[in-house]
Amino acid sequence: MVAATGITNLRWFNSGCYRPKLFYCVSFAAALSVAACSENLSEPAAMTTRPDQTETLAANCGGSVRLIESNGIALRIVEAGSGPLVILVHGWPESWYSWRHQLQPLAAAGYHVVAPDMRGYGGSARPSNIEDYDILQLTADVAGIVAAVGATSAVLVGHDWGAPIVWQSALLYPELFSAVVGMSVIYGGRATNRPVVKLRQEAEEDFFYTSYFQTPGVAEAEFDANPRQLISRLYTSRSPGTPTHPPEVTDPSAAAGGWLPRLGEPVRLPEWLSEQDLDYYTAQFERSGFAGGINYYRNGARNWDLTPQLADARIHQPALFLAGDLDIVNRNATREELAARMAPNFTDLRDVILLPGIGHRVQQQAPDETNRLVLKFLASLRLRDNWGQSKNTVVFAAE
Repeated sequence: MVAATGITNLRWFNSGCYRPKLFYCVSFAAALSVAACSENLSEPAAMTTRPDQTETLAANCGGSVRLIESNGIALRIVEAGSGPLVILVHGWPESWYSWRHQLQPLAAAGYHVVAPDMRGYGGSARPSNIEDYDILQLTADVAGIVAAVGATSAVLVGHDWGAPIVWQSALLYPELFSAVVGMSVIYGGRATNRPVVKLRQEAEEDFFYTSYFQTPGVAEAEFDANPRQLISRLYTSRSPGTPTHPPEVTDPSAAAGGWLPRLGEPVRLPEWLSEQDLDYYTAQFERSGFAGGINYYRNGARNWDLTPQLADARIHQPALFLAGDLDIVNRNATREELAARMAPNFTDLRDVILLPGIGHRVQQQAPDETNRLVLKFLASLRLRDNWGQSKNTVVFAAE
């Protein structure tokens, strides 16, 4: 038995968590058996002696921590509030903590907000096989959260790798997911042809990180050796306006080395990322390692093979896309260009929004505007109308 964490006497620290004018906290206390999936919950990587700050940081953000069973594995979730369920799905290389600014505002607005560590990350299970990270497993993990927290449906919000996961979840589980928000990565439909994924990058080719990720054991060895450098350099490189030192490696060829020396060391951290934030991200990857998250990238062709039923499929749920206009993922595409690529694959695409001056990690770099837009979208769905009268409602008592 694994007891769910009941957090009382919540305190607000200078943690960088969003602080609304009206504060209330919700604590959950329950017991959950995860015996059926314990064999899939691998031991921590034991690369750190730092104490785990997850419960403290979750409490700072108005949330609590517990393990649930979903799709036969253990997932660690941070949750807050009561009401219609909203699931926040993070990307790479991140964790539930990437949603620290969203938990309290969404809970305060009357939603039950759940931010999991996805499989391979943080305190969740880390299966060893690459195939365990294909899109069918990832979407089934998300789908399983709904019943595990006592709900019957949910709205999905996903960023970076979380975006393709929520787009695909909406397609594969239309009966569970009533609406979807994707951030950074659009849904442009299923590729006509099977992706060509090389098993390794040739030395004479130009370095590209997704190609670098394909050989098992290589990229994770580089990143596991220095998680703090990877997180600080990568986050800074995707944060416009934050100065960096020149990279140690400027030769574009793959033979010149790995990824870290190609990313300039930050002169300072971006304003949206504190030293405490960096400490927590670093500690989480010291515990889990990077292999799980990198395995997502190793399933591109397999994902296509597994989803022939999605050819010409459209997302019928209400949908919103949000990104920064400086997000490198979208290669300077305009709102109109992105909307044109997305529209044929949706029947109810409510809006495509680009926030000016914002880079890749939109919900961390522009939390106030992100929260405003997500809450506006949620309000338009009228999910709270008569919600409390539903016989399926699960009410969590505030302490």
